[in-house]
Amino acid sequence: MRNISLTVSYDGTNYHGWQSQPNVITVQDVVKAAAERILNHEVIIIGGARTDSGVHAMGQVINFATEKEIAPERLAKGINAVLPRDIRVRDGRDVADDFHARYSAKSKVYVYTILNRQDRSPFLERYVLHFPYHLSITSMKEAISLLRGAHDFSAFKKKDETYHDPVREIRRAGIGTSGRAVYVVLEANGFLRYMVRNIVGTLLLVGQGKIGRTTSATSWNQGNGKGQGQQHRRMDYS
Repeated sequence: MRNISLTVSYDGTNYHGWQSQPNVITVQDVVKAAAERILNHEVIIIGGARTDSGVHAMGQVINFATEKEIAPERLAKGINAVLPRDIRVRDGRDVADDFHARYSAKSKVYVYTILNRQDRSPFLERYVLHFPYHLSITSMKEAISLLRGAHDFSAFKKKDETYHDPVREIRRAGIGTSGRAVYVVLEANGFLRYMVRNIVGTLLLVGQGKIGRTTSATSWNQGNGKGQGQQHRRMDYS
């Protein structure tokens, strides 16, 4: 039995997130159906990140088992041939038997893009959060620096979600700009559900001066963000 890993990119606009759910179309279900069509047997797809509805991915990592001898690059090509155009397999490889796309990961990187100008872009509408109000980037940079390190991020999770351990370690947290685009970059050993979007929502409140930065990230008031503009950039395994 072989353990195959694929790196997958997708536009999440037309899907109800990554993870399989009843009565809706998810990226996991579409990829599973494509892999089964090529391999001609059932597969169990393990995803490294469970992106939410409307969230995009450039470097989602998955793995599954097969006894078929098809080369990983040929398998990737075959799956791409039957996938819709908004989902692509970037590469494929054999991995160790104990490799697990989610639990073997050391960190995950998300990038959230904000278009900070008055007019919308019809070309970027799917991939950015349009925000037409003035933002103090300096205040936002000061605030996001407080997130680095290990904290209880319960204030930023989806309200009805429960976690045995809500502590996550953010290893990188920064803000960059290019023209009128503002990029929020977060790398952590894991994220609570809605954590990224709610951190961004809070940073927008800080940027508008509606709340001040404090000495404790967990004492911020929660800002309600949206999935639009959020992209899962990559998984790191070393």
